[in-house]
Amino acid sequence: MSLSGLTILPPEPLLALNRSFGQDVRPRRMNLGIGMYCNEQGITPVMSVVKTAESLLHQHQATKAYLAPEGDPGFVDSVASCLIAPTRPMQGMQTVGASGALSLAAEVLARSDPSRKIWLGLPSWPNHAPIFAAANLDAQFVDLQPDGVFLPERLIDALDDAVPGDVVLIQACCHNPTGIDLDPAGWDWLAETMAAKGLIALVDIAYHGLGDGLSADLQGLHKLLQHVPEVMIAYSCDKNFGLYRERVGALYVATESERQTDAVWSHLVTAARSRYSMPPDHGAAVVRTILEDDALFLQWQRELDAMNGRIGDLRRALAGHGVVGGVDLRRLATGRGMFAMLDIAPAVVDRLAFDHAIYMARSGRINIAGLAQGGVEAFVSALAAASREVAA
Repeated sequence: MSLSGLTILPPEPLLALNRSFGQDVRPRRMNLGIGMYCNEQGITPVMSVVKTAESLLHQHQATKAYLAPEGDPGFVDSVASCLIAPTRPMQGMQTVGASGALSLAAEVLARSDPSRKIWLGLPSWPNHAPIFAAANLDAQFVDLQPDGVFLPERLIDALDDAVPGDVVLIQACCHNPTGIDLDPAGWDWLAETMAAKGLIALVDIAYHGLGDGLSADLQGLHKLLQHVPEVMIAYSCDKNFGLYRERVGALYVATESERQTDAVWSHLVTAARSRYSMPPDHGAAVVRTILEDDALFLQWQRELDAMNGRIGDLRRALAGHGVVGGVDLRRLATGRGMFAMLDIAPAVVDRLAFDHAIYMARSGRINIAGLAQGGVEAFVSALAAASREVAA
């Protein structure tokens, strides 16, 4: 069959939304769809500490030679020791973002046991399911909001039907798209349940430091590492370092023995070699430079705290408006991170874009960090107007 047998696929909704936003020339437009942090001017800035690290690389970097398939070991070790702070030995590798880490993990999990299932609570990040499907890993979806209220602990109840060797996808913090994470008791329950049933944890860490802080955001992960024998961790530096287009990620694996961990790692490296050969260097080198320098590390923490504070302020400001156009904004006060799910009708979402240049996912997911200067008042006013227009 020739290539003429292919048909045009529909665009991925969030990417299509971003293109529509890019074509909108109205000056007060806002993009609340794509998951990037923005400042008061509506710009995704380059962090000052990143600029400093890049300047140092420019001065001192001696080569642009290839990395190995496992990437920069200094970056991998620095992320592990400075950010994850694992409570047990693990082996890691650099990846093309956390998406690349999840993809490699899914491939090796399916390779080791094609019959295993991966348990995924919904709603989740829209690219989770396609990544697992591409690896031919059978997904077991669990509706975590059958009554319209998202409760992450419902996934734990569903694991009664899981069998040893199954995998559970877990977001460590700042859940995308709801912003609702397990509470401490829920993390204990999850870790104990998974350990008792012999399940594997695949932990997605995409927003570390943008919830309750660097240490608090990983309390759930540390409980999993304490109780669950086999844990894989997909870590992203795109958001907390503002390195979105650099695609900086890492994948770590911890098992019951060094020999078993080395075996899994060898398969991951082989999978990376056949996919993209070697990861890009620049973004990882920037992160390594920051993490290996005490002054830069403190500067990065201050900038990250400022980003986190802005997100928290926006959450509280939105929640303070109560119910607007039938949409309850009060629940935003209890969430974490950049995202929240609002009970907004798709017709109202369409009206927000068409009449008010405010773009968001038709599912009701909102990227709070996309609100520019005066954005809270503008969004609330537009939401009330769009709701009235649709109801009329």
